[in-house]
Amino acid sequence: MLTLHTKLPFAERIDARLVLPYDLREKCRLRATLDNGETVGVFTVRGTVLRDGDLLTGADRRVIQVVAAPEATYRVTCGDAHALLRCAYHLGNRHTQVQLGDGFLRIRADAVLKDMLAGLGATVEEERTPFEPEAGAYGGGHHHHGEHAPAGALGPLAPIPLRQKIHRPGDPA
Repeated sequence: MLTLHTKLPFAERIDARLVLPYDLREKCRLRATLDNGETVGVFTVRGTVLRDGDLLTGADRRVIQVVAAPEATYRVTCGDAHALLRCAYHLGNRHTQVQLGDGFLRIRADAVLKDMLAGLGATVEEERTPFEPEAGAYGGGHHHHGEHAPAGALGPLAPIPLRQKIHRPGDPA
């Protein structure tokens, strides 16, 4: 199985695509299927979010492009900027992930939030589109350049496991 663990800043070729919804693009350990049917393992540092267009590689140096899958979302618009800011405030107060657009907000489909936003005077339209929310005040992180990374690579996103071993608090040292 191909293991993807290194992010590339650019590539001259793309060998396959990894199409994932947002909730899977924010997982640090993931088994997924490429658009060519091949199974891959993705290993990233906790807190890393794979974004649409990110390029990943592994030991065999094939380049895999991350593609944000369309998913059920709501597009939130208002008659004026103040009303839209009120909606953003109330969504943030509920720790809701929000994608910011030019004159709109986008959230994952949620009937309770839809009713709340409508009550604030917003227009809420259902969409099926890729979801790319803001990283948040503590998002982003940093990456270390690895010794064994391919030329032009940003380095491994996480330690590359030789085999999975789960340590439990009761295990002997």
